[in-house]
Parts: sequence; structure tokens; C-alpha cells
Amino acid sequence: MILRGLELLASAIRFIIGALMISLAIPVGMQVVARYTGIIPVYLWTEELATFIFVWVVMLGSTLAVWEGTHFDVQVIADAKSPLLLFLQKALVLTLVALFAILFAWYGIDYAEFGGKQNSVMMRANLMITHISVPIAGTLWAVFALYRLFEAFAIYRTNGQAMS
Repeated sequence: MILRGLELLASAIRFIIGALMISLAIPVGMQVVARYTGIIPVYLWTEELATFIFVWVVMLGSTLAVWEGTHFDVQVIADAKSPLLLFLQKALVLTLVALFAILFAWYGIDYAEFGGKQNSVMMRANLMITHISVPIAGTLWAVFALYRLFEAFAIYRTNGQAMS
């Protein structure tokens, strides 16, 4: 049931990222047309809007990468042959990701509050629009990483003991 809920959440995030990517094409397209054709004037707010959308795409995309296990990591030790050591390797990485994510979420709240006290230059939009993406992403990273840790433990418990 938890897996189904997290899959639905991941699907919703995919949909949101798709919508954001489509909407990102509008201000970027306006910038290109304005700069290279002169048909429309150069609007500086389009650059700010593109930046806001891009921040959300990156933050939400990184949460999907954690969920799908495609987020980059550096492997300094070869995969262990023992099921226990392999589990411990995965558990260490996922625990560190979860701890980093919790820190990101915790300190991201202050960052979002700081953004709430500022407005963007051109659009005069409250910067909490982008700053709130940090604690949201941190929370989603933590949830996804902790679930993957639980999943790795369940796999070790069933497969690791059968191999021993």
C-alpha cells in the first residue's frame, strides 16, 4: 500500500515536471524570438520566470532520481559479493542520502522563510515561490530514500538468508 502511494506520488511528480517543461518553453521561446528577430521587445521578466520554472524542474527531478535509483553517486568500493556486505553498502548510501535530505528539509524551512521576505526584481514575485522547493525536495528525498532503505532490508532479509 505504501509502495502504491509512493508510485502515485512519483507519477504526479512526473506529470508536474512535464507540465513545467512545456511551460518553460514559453518564456525561453519569447527570449529567443526577442533577441534574434526583433519582432517582439526583450522582456526581462521572461528570464526570471524561466529561472523560477527551471529551479522547480531541477528540484523535483532530483526527487524522481532518488525514487528511481538513478541519482548519481560515486562508487569508491566495488560491490560486495556477500549479501550482508552488499546490503550494508546500499544501506550506508541510502542512510547518508536520507540524512542529507533531512538536513536539506530542516534548513530549507529557514531558507524558504528568508525567500518569503524578498521579491524578484522584474516580476515583483515573492521569492518563496522558488525557495519553498528546497524543503519540499528535501522531504521527498528523505521519504524516497528511507523507503528504498526499507526495501533493501526486505530484499536482504528474504534473499540474503536464502543464500547463506
